[in-house]
Amino acid sequence: MADSSPRPYPSDLTDAQWALIEPLVPVKTGGRPAVHSRRRIVDAILYVDRTGCAWRMMPHDFPPWDTVYWYFQRWNADGTTEAIHDTLRGALRQAAGREAAASAGIIDAQTVRAADTVGADSRGYDAGKRTNGRKRHIVTDTIGLLVVVLVTAASLQDRDGARPVLEKARAKMPSIVQVWADGGYAGKLVESVRALLGISLEIVRKPEGLHTFEVLPRRWVIERTLSWLVRCRRLGRDYERLPAHAEAMVRWAMIGLMVRRLAPAPGRRPWQTGAAA
Repeated sequence: MADSSPRPYPSDLTDAQWALIEPLVPVKTGGRPAVHSRRRIVDAILYVDRTGCAWRMMPHDFPPWDTVYWYFQRWNADGTTEAIHDTLRGALRQAAGREAAASAGIIDAQTVRAADTVGADSRGYDAGKRTNGRKRHIVTDTIGLLVVVLVTAASLQDRDGARPVLEKARAKMPSIVQVWADGGYAGKLVESVRALLGISLEIVRKPEGLHTFEVLPRRWVIERTLSWLVRCRRLGRDYERLPAHAEAMVRWAMIGLMVRRLAPAPGRRPWQTGAAA
């Protein structure tokens, strides 16, 4: 007799991974008992983020798409998503032998094309990238883990988006006193950030006369994080109607990455050619 239970998707959490998240996901209280498990709701959100499918086109072995989307919105609005993300980040930093709160970070921005679901009021044209869409302003720690994300219209200059995202970073992690950035953040911003936020903003410039690719100190860390994000197909383009939901999708991408680092699934890693030891 065939097994009637659905086969897990690659984005599904293992028991060990779910054990890390379960205490952080609120349990429904009052009223009718929940029909669908919190774990399958989380699995469904991670599936959408990783595969890039539309909410309405989720496989039928997940809870109904509108139920999953309701939880996605609710958890983002009540801070659950951010709490899960921040807790996993602290645990992963401690597992790497660091303090849970970082003292230094890196800032950068990523422009992505917007789908037709993104309204004209929250999108813009990035002339440098020749892209009509949105821009993700992010601050990471020195090992590439996300501290904060701010999604704006792509027309906003990097240095103009730096001030609000650094304010968010300072509020989220007051221990941050040093931030590295590329040449696009040079100018009055450096002194402004130092005076108003108490953050030393250091510009990492490309060596003069360099016309070939070269890994630059500190900057490669956040560029790697940006590449991690677009491995989730939902983030290869911005499909979210609200900027807040676009920010939530970034956090869910990092949640999926961090939980798999804290509790790796058994078996061969993608970069391994032989059988796992």
